[in-house]
Amino acid sequence: MPAKKKTAVTYIGTGRRKKSTARVFMTPGTGVITVNGKTLEEYLPQATLRMIVNSPLVLTETVGQFDIKINVMGGGYTGQAGAMRHGISRALLEASADYRAALKKAGFLTRDSREKERKKYGLKGARRAPQFSKR
Repeated sequence: MPAKKKTAVTYIGTGRRKKSTARVFMTPGTGVITVNGKTLEEYLPQATLRMIVNSPLVLTETVGQFDIKINVMGGGYTGQAGAMRHGISRALLEASADYRAALKKAGFLTRDSREKERKKYGLKGARRAPQFSKR
């Protein structure tokens, strides 16, 4: 029987925002972040969105300590960035419960429940009414 290969411990977190879902896999490493097979810089060209994704790592002072692999689907870039942040925060919690107070205070553990409101019949959008005309 072949010996089992030793693997590094993996911390898993799932994050959601709007229509986006991100599955985050964190392993101790050098700080490489891969999103859907691309680097974070390739996947999110906007610096503000990259800052949102990195914010839990900056807050807990763990930048460069973990290799992060993220699978994200659904929604747009902003929703996906929020989902990634939520997932990374949850994975950090698995790594160490000491981060809970800081992450909770920053609001990174709370799932942002705001969703798109459905369109209603008789209206042009969720709330937009047809244009009024006197005649």
